[in-house]
Amino acid sequence: MNKRVAIAGVGMSKFGELWDKNLRDITLQAGLGAIIDAGVAGADIDAVTIGNMSAGRFTGQEHLGALAVDMGGLGDIPGYSVEAACASGAAAIRHAYMAIKSGEHDVILVLGCEKMSDVNQTEAMKTISVASDWEWEGMLGATFPALYAFMARKHMLDYGTTDEQLSLVAVKNHKNAVDNPYAQFRRELPLEVVMNSGYLADPIRLLHSSPITDGAAGVIMCTEEKAKEITDTPVYVESSAQASDTLSLHDREDITTMSAVVGSTETALDRAGLSIEDIDVFELHDSFTISEIMLTEDVGIVDKGKGGEAVEQGLTEIDAEYPVNPSGGLKARGHPVGATGVAQIVELYHQIMGDAGKRQVADAEHGLAVNIGGTGATSIVHIMGR
Repeated sequence: MNKRVAIAGVGMSKFGELWDKNLRDITLQAGLGAIIDAGVAGADIDAVTIGNMSAGRFTGQEHLGALAVDMGGLGDIPGYSVEAACASGAAAIRHAYMAIKSGEHDVILVLGCEKMSDVNQTEAMKTISVASDWEWEGMLGATFPALYAFMARKHMLDYGTTDEQLSLVAVKNHKNAVDNPYAQFRRELPLEVVMNSGYLADPIRLLHSSPITDGAAGVIMCTEEKAKEITDTPVYVESSAQASDTLSLHDREDITTMSAVVGSTETALDRAGLSIEDIDVFELHDSFTISEIMLTEDVGIVDKGKGGEAVEQGLTEIDAEYPVNPSGGLKARGHPVGATGVAQIVELYHQIMGDAGKRQVADAEHGLAVNIGGTGATSIVHIMGR
């Protein structure tokens, strides 16, 4: 179990509403991109793990593990499909991480994918809503915008967080996405435009929310020995941790804290032998802007209740002390739910390799990604470094 796990190559499809492509097209593009980037042959790959939330409801296709192996012409190797709502991508990364650590496999192609625009918006929202507690929340009309509105309003009441601070997260992440060629929205949003957008569920506005997105991402994960055959500068997954919380928001002691994020971050930092001050760049799950504010607190960047002030003071900008979501995050890069966790790892890989272009964080040696499912019932944290 002491084997180090490396990332040897990455690939992505464009994120957006990809009307002219199907689930197979975008997944194959991401997978081939990772294989070519790593410089491995199909015969080198021992298994495929794919993260996906609900291809059956979005596209009518299930059994993605076997499908991915078949599409790649990879013979009879195992194909695993992993689901953890919006954390499905990180769950696939973690599944591969544990399989390599255990010695079961040496080289795994990890994919994350979702094709959400093949159904209308009402159907898409209903499909996403089943990741909440359907009997106690979704079936009673508590959509995810409504659930995050509860969290945002309580955060406002307890800590004085403002509408402007919620909006500044969107402004920052759209600015970052301008320099990400894979992002869904490569344009800046003025603050007044965000603050004048309509409410989905007060105080959550339309432009406080991540979009419906199609997209796929892929990485080649392997043993340290294999990575050193491929590259002189391997990037390692230094640690992986996962925790759970109640599925229903009303069962939590404090809805302004995601305790699973707190626990999984502490475990991941401990396993990596690092502190939060050692992390140079963050990819945090901003499905709604209040989520990024809460996560900056829950991972320990700032004290509880100071997340709104942090974005207002510019502490989470790319060139600041705690760069958060240089990719544009879910808000602007896009949020194809099964692919998001893998896309976060792709971004940290580029940041640590130093090839992220104009969105590069200076001297990035360690990165931390938080991918959550639902309102934080699942939290998966990965720390990467050299």
